[in-house]
Amino acid sequence: MIKEQKISEDTLPEVNSFIEECIKMHSRFLISILQEIQAKYNYLPEDSMRIVAEKLDMPIRDVYGVASFYRAFSFTPKGEHIIIVCLGTACHVRGGAGIVDALSRELHIQPGETTTDLMFTLEAVNCLGCCAIGPIVVVDGEYYEHMTASKAVKLVKSIKKRR
Repeated sequence: MIKEQKISEDTLPEVNSFIEECIKMHSRFLISILQEIQAKYNYLPEDSMRIVAEKLDMPIRDVYGVASFYRAFSFTPKGEHIIIVCLGTACHVRGGAGIVDALSRELHIQPGETTTDLMFTLEAVNCLGCCAIGPIVVVDGEYYEHMTASKAVKLVKSIKKRR
């Protein structure tokens, strides 16, 4: 599993400048600023949140409070490819858990984790609202219907080949 990574001293000026631009663009709208940071780094580095708190003259606990409230924000790096498997009732009874198991074996990670090469993040969710066409797997925002464990593994292997 990937752990929090610190921003290196030599990149701090670049990060500082980027955050200043985000603040100019979004004023004091904290969520929008955090979204920009996450879009750039694929997670919210601890140092970036400290810089935001300092520049907005607010306690760091308030920045963390907002960031931890929304599931869309991550404190650890996410993979280049996000794989989401639905485990809602309809998907579960049609093999959703088997898909998660197969992907976990293929990627050597558990749901909620990211591969060490930062290529894949595997997530399991309670429902995607696509019950009629389940089991559903979403890769980078693209929905794949009527999935099976073997189809999901083939999909991951095809992504690895494209790299």
